Amino acid sequence: MTPDEGRTGDVIPLREATRTWFAISLQTFGGPAGQIAVMQHKLVDEKRWIGQKRFLHALNYCMLLPGPEAQQLAIYVGWLLNGTAGGLIAGALFVLPGAIALLALSALYVGAGSTALVTGLFAGLAPAVIAIVIQAVHRVGTRALHHPILVAMAVASFAALTVFTVPFPIVILLAGLLGWLFSLRIPALTHSTAHAGAPAGPEPLISDDALRHDAPSTGRTVKILVVGLILWFAPIALAALVFSRDSVFVDQGLFFSGAAVVTFGGAYAVLSYVAHQAVFVYGWLAPGEMVRGLALAETTPGPLIMVVQFVAFVGAYRNPGSLDPWGAALLASLLVTWVTFVPCFLFIFLGAPYVERLRNNHHLTAALTGVTAAVVGVIANLAAFFALHTLFGRSQHLRWGPVDLELPVLSSWDPVAFAITAVALALIFGRRWSTMRILGVCAVLGLASARTTY
Repeated sequence: MTPDEGRTGDVIPLREATRTWFAISLQTFGGPAGQIAVMQHKLVDEKRWIGQKRFLHALNYCMLLPGPEAQQLAIYVGWLLNGTAGGLIAGALFVLPGAIALLALSALYVGAGSTALVTGLFAGLAPAVIAIVIQAVHRVGTRALHHPILVAMAVASFAALTVFTVPFPIVILLAGLLGWLFSLRIPALTHSTAHAGAPAGPEPLISDDALRHDAPSTGRTVKILVVGLILWFAPIALAALVFSRDSVFVDQGLFFSGAAVVTFGGAYAVLSYVAHQAVFVYGWLAPGEMVRGLALAETTPGPLIMVVQFVAFVGAYRNPGSLDPWGAALLASLLVTWVTFVPCFLFIFLGAPYVERLRNNHHLTAALTGVTAAVVGVIANLAAFFALHTLFGRSQHLRWGPVDLELPVLSSWDPVAFAITAVALALIFGRRWSTMRILGVCAVLGLASARTTY
């Protein structure tokens, strides 16, 4: 195959590529790091369809975007190999197994959530999630906070969210602005060790020149933007026409569409914002239920942000309007999954031709350095939220001037939850066990505690 043929046609037969993406989709456990590692092994090391350098080039671009970077990387590589069809297949297969699994688990939770078996499972899984989020704080912080100013920005973002309840989007915007301003005076802030020293990997069977690279054009950009926006928002408009603007479907569609464009820093970062809005603003979930949904999402393949499907399912089941609760829950979960992941395709197809310009934009890199530092504080806020509503039975609000702080009632502490959290932390940081093994052990401990209780 000549380079010119590769630019206009499939570099790899589409059927073979589809089989490979399906195989990858069944192995995407362990969060973005594990998902990227699976693609690295399959595409770079085993199939040798893309070189290590080009793979990391694509990953760096995806990390500049809001949304799940692993799924966006799949879309991008699929586009490189097979054009638009390849990107659509790779991105859709990446989320399909997890979406189906979490839909079934959400239905199980709603239908049998009060049984001793399910209660025991969540008694073990919820504390495990606290430990997993703490591990995320450690991992991101170790990589991102390489300067005292960045540490201060992380602490400030945590305080802004936890103590002063500053809205999440404002925290992210201010962090980006401060990152850019500080980098003008302190260039060392933008020095990153991400991917430093990464091995070159095996030589790819397909040269970089043969991979797809459409030239940027105004016509192409406008076409993709118009089609993408119509596909993104048409289901919400249809829901407004059929069920009225005040229906839970429109509220969820609009809210999660907005969340999709502020998910810098991975799922853990935006879940703090989602949890607050879903619990305290819209009332779709009780405080402790967000951590249960995250526990379910941790056990399924695909992006962790899929937990929004659980939020939509439970919220619509309890606010079905004129529909049957089960029908409303199914419709809402499908709608929210759509508006969460369609933007990922739009961002990749729209921006791929400009990837080199974005990658070399030092001002954007500086802004994202500040965002990444703030994300550490955001994830720490999520850990505090989960710990408060898992380790204690009750909480109270402290309001004084700009301070709006939720504190635990110490007498309501749960000794079983504390003990299982301690076990999970020991397994993560002491034994370095995988997420799935830790969830399994903690689920068994939760079931054992439920048998003792009941």
